[in-house]
Amino acid sequence: MSKIKKIGVLTSGGDAPGMNAAIRAVVRAGIYYDLEVTGILRGYEGLIHGDFIEMNAKSVANIIQRGGTILKTARSKEFRTVEGRKIAHERLVKAGIDALVVIGGDGTFTGANLFASEFNFPIIGLPGTIDNDLRGTDFTIGYDSAINTVIDAVDKIRDTAESHDRLFIVEVMGRDSGLIALRSGIGVGAESILIPEANSGVEGLVTRLEGGRRDKSSKIIIVAEGDEIGGAFNVGEALKEKFPTYDIRVSVLGHIQRGGKPSCMDRVLASRLGVAAVEGLLNGRTREMAGQVNREVVFTPFDSAIKHIDAEEITPTWLKLVDILSM
Repeated sequence: MSKIKKIGVLTSGGDAPGMNAAIRAVVRAGIYYDLEVTGILRGYEGLIHGDFIEMNAKSVANIIQRGGTILKTARSKEFRTVEGRKIAHERLVKAGIDALVVIGGDGTFTGANLFASEFNFPIIGLPGTIDNDLRGTDFTIGYDSAINTVIDAVDKIRDTAESHDRLFIVEVMGRDSGLIALRSGIGVGAESILIPEANSGVEGLVTRLEGGRRDKSSKIIIVAEGDEIGGAFNVGEALKEKFPTYDIRVSVLGHIQRGGKPSCMDRVLASRLGVAAVEGLLNGRTREMAGQVNREVVFTPFDSAIKHIDAEEITPTWLKLVDILSM
């Protein structure tokens, strides 16, 4: 076991349901191992400005069910500079913080990896992002909650779509990854799913709609915001030209996918990985992300976790499943 006596914890980048559960687990694991725990407000920006708060068991009571992050989050341009990271290191040394747990996604881990290598500072990351786009974990914290939010919203949209015989194009988050669109689209029985990884284009969508059942009273198309056509409104305009008789509506779900209570799966995942992060630091690990693969906790170097390869790769098998079920 290392000589770590005080750890800091922060959340960075986009918020995700389950971040509070992860913070809670880090704090309580720290207390269990007789460590002091400091919360860092507003991510790396707060680290540079010394926005620190001491945390204890009471400070994380009754937060496991809350969405968002009690530590707040922000993106920091200053942390991308050598000068900014030097200031951040000085803040940590002055506060007596020996190691960090950072909760976030690709950008968070990129910054953590650089900082840890520059100052030989122990850091473990927790995968907190709704996109599920990190290698080294089957699921990221927040992904399950986000897709369930999408399903709940689209089920309600389907009700009004059937009442009016409408075609709804629903845009979900996923600038670089279509995993939210893929799983939620299958879950709601969408007639088509448009994702960045499968560039079917307008013609492919038209072919699918023309070949579909004519007796369906409603149609739902799920579009990831990063799809090559350019999002739901562009898809809507293209379909209006091809199908002028269709009653087409567009709905952009937006940031409701980030908010709300985390699912049980995300609460348990965040709790398990939060404890693992603290134990990893105490056992000398650094520059790694704690994840869960095949139900086991694993540690993946930041370099491998942030290569933009989807944790759940969209294979031809998934795309075939979409084809079969959309009839």
